Amino acid sequence: MCDLETYECSDLGLFFPITNEYTWAKSFRIIVYLVGLLWSFMGVSIIADMFMEAIETITSKKQKLKLVDPSSETGFQEIEVLAWNGTVANLTLMALGSSAPEILLSVIEILKESFMAGPLGPGTIVGSAAFNLMCITGICVISVPKGEVRKIDLIKVFAITCIFSIWAYIWLIIILIVITPDYVDMWEAFVTLLFFPIMVLLAYLADKNFFMKETKVKSGDEEHLDLVEAARDAMLKGTELPDEVHASKKLVLEFVRKLRHERGIDDKDVSKLISYVMAKEQHHGRGWYRRNAIRNLTGSTKMEPVLDEKTQELLETMLVADDISGSTTSINMSEPEMRNKALVEFAASQAAVLERDGRVKLTILRRGKLDNRVLVRIETSDGTAEAGTDFKEIKETIVFDPNQTHKEVEIEIIDDNIWEPDEVFFVRLSVEPDTGCTIGNRKICQVTILNDDSPGTIQFEKPSYLFKESCGTARIPVQRVDGADGELRVHWKTKDLLAIRGRDYVEGEGEVVFKHGEVEKHIEITINDDMEFEKDENFELILDTVVTKGAKLGNLHRTVVTIVNDDEFDGFVSRISNLTNANLDALRMQRATWGQKFVEAMNVNGGDLENATVFDYIMHFFTFGWKLVFALVPPPTIWGGWLCFFVSLAFIGVLTACIGDLASIFGCLIGLKPEVVAITFVALGTSLPDTFASRTAVVNEKHADMAIGNVTGSNGVNVFLGLGLPWVIASIYWTAQGKSFEVPAGNLGFSVTVFTICALVTVAIIFARRYISFFGGELGGPAVPKMVTGVVLVFIWILYVILSALQSYTHIPGF
Repeated sequence: MCDLETYECSDLGLFFPITNEYTWAKSFRIIVYLVGLLWSFMGVSIIADMFMEAIETITSKKQKLKLVDPSSETGFQEIEVLAWNGTVANLTLMALGSSAPEILLSVIEILKESFMAGPLGPGTIVGSAAFNLMCITGICVISVPKGEVRKIDLIKVFAITCIFSIWAYIWLIIILIVITPDYVDMWEAFVTLLFFPIMVLLAYLADKNFFMKETKVKSGDEEHLDLVEAARDAMLKGTELPDEVHASKKLVLEFVRKLRHERGIDDKDVSKLISYVMAKEQHHGRGWYRRNAIRNLTGSTKMEPVLDEKTQELLETMLVADDISGSTTSINMSEPEMRNKALVEFAASQAAVLERDGRVKLTILRRGKLDNRVLVRIETSDGTAEAGTDFKEIKETIVFDPNQTHKEVEIEIIDDNIWEPDEVFFVRLSVEPDTGCTIGNRKICQVTILNDDSPGTIQFEKPSYLFKESCGTARIPVQRVDGADGELRVHWKTKDLLAIRGRDYVEGEGEVVFKHGEVEKHIEITINDDMEFEKDENFELILDTVVTKGAKLGNLHRTVVTIVNDDEFDGFVSRISNLTNANLDALRMQRATWGQKFVEAMNVNGGDLENATVFDYIMHFFTFGWKLVFALVPPPTIWGGWLCFFVSLAFIGVLTACIGDLASIFGCLIGLKPEVVAITFVALGTSLPDTFASRTAVVNEKHADMAIGNVTGSNGVNVFLGLGLPWVIASIYWTAQGKSFEVPAGNLGFSVTVFTICALVTVAIIFARRYISFFGGELGGPAVPKMVTGVVLVFIWILYVILSALQSYTHIPGF
């Protein structure tokens, strides 16, 4: 008799197979279950995004705090602070958000196996911990931008979570191999679970600097100031873009001055650029990076602004201009991190040379620490002038000897005796990290090669200029291009439009004199501020006559000068601010309504089709079903996020059970044991969002905490909750039956032992990179050492997988 209900790998799942697969070809079943497993990983990532959204809402809850303030009418001031401590939030709800699939998989497997220990849950927890600690750390080491380093800021918290994450696996070895081999008693299960709150408590105390803290009696005023500062710090440790972040008037004014007169640029472009810069500079928590990674992978609504091609070009132009002109904020050499460094920069950000002179001489200055030898890399890059045709390319290293404060570099200019317009090229300075030297604001020098066969062409830089009525003096630049030979004089005059000479401004005509080699001068016109509300007024400024023979006027020999009333200018700035804040509001974490959730689920990139990529469309197609189903989850604005929290957790539980079934059947069909499937396919599938999140965090953040700080904490939580909770449930059940809970130590004990050794090596590498100056820090640093470190860490993970797999197939004896 042929039993159609019993066939290969048909009895391994809780929900699957959902139909009779007796007649299906084995190869077809393998493809179906592999695709189903990958598709389920997408689904669990999307629901984990919503779960994390609920957690963000819960942990961002604020409470009001009253502080004594004698200067206030009420005698106190009221401020708002986050109710959750950042460290506690990261190790509890945040860790649960990133580790929920692994933890629930272990719990569900215990229940499915009639309270017997299974291989999939523990294997996934250990395999995921290995991938997170070794692979993600290795990727983060390599991913730091060239010449930069990232150090862990909260090193005490990191040290405690490191100790507990390793102790968690040592503890598993003790109870599975030493104390009660192959069994877990109820007290051992409870102790395993209790290590979780102990770890959270110690990390909290470390965050509050309880350990190694000097005792000092403080006055009431000092305690008051500390409390205010602590409140401010608490606000700054928010994990999402806080409500208090708005576009300041000062920031808007800075962008307006730089961009308002660019051709084709409107208010929306300026506001989009400001919101992009503000969002990029905003500190984000681990949860934000994980959610952002998930959304980028699934074609969902982005959590950071995306610039279109036009605004991207505007940003690049602005960055180049900042590099040439230097930052408006100078580098403070008195800062602690700068006291032991030399600072090197060009003496001037621009230089001009006549083509016939044959060479240009640039001066490089050095200040700060002078008692060491410094190597600086200098290289040229093409602009409109090309290396080999207009100048000789240089790529060399210059040496500052001890106490040497300046060096001069000469670049050869090629005189081709052919008339051509003025051309520019750039010279850039750079240093290797951890050489005791840093580059100042003037790291790029723009060199202009002047046509020396003509006195030049005179013109304005732009067709219009904008000045506030209260500016006092309007300085309009006049350019001399296509030559700078000899002295040149040009006469200018004004023509009234809405502004009247004598009432709104003073000077009506004059002369500009260019000396030999000078390429830019300014016309200064006094602006009268009548302190009365008026509409915008303007006048025309005309370059009238060139006195010098051979010189001529360019196309832009007329420009319009607009005098903006301060009230009108404030209104203009307010419009930019409102647009910017609207853009920032669109990045807020919480979706307000159920309707909005369905709109975002139905549309690629959440409806932002303008910035959607081909990848977004592809992933939206594959994940559309999941998005539509999970749009049923209540928005986190209901009940403070708790309803969304529990509904999302229920969905994760069901989907995790499906993943367990799919992984077990898939492994059975291809001949892989469940423990091998767990440490490879399942571990990687649940860890991919964390991988992308860590890589993004290491690029954007100034410290390494958001990239690797949560890895150790999450690994500890996985054991204490992911194994402690199901073991407590199972041990209570078997104790009530008068028996002991059996957990065979063979495969699990060997895998845990190998992982513990690999983890110790990995942590030793991390701390060695921190304290050995050659590396510069935990992540990044010199190119060769960081590449070697990354490769070594990934190799350690591969070694762990190979050894665990060999033991599973008895090629290596277990315990």
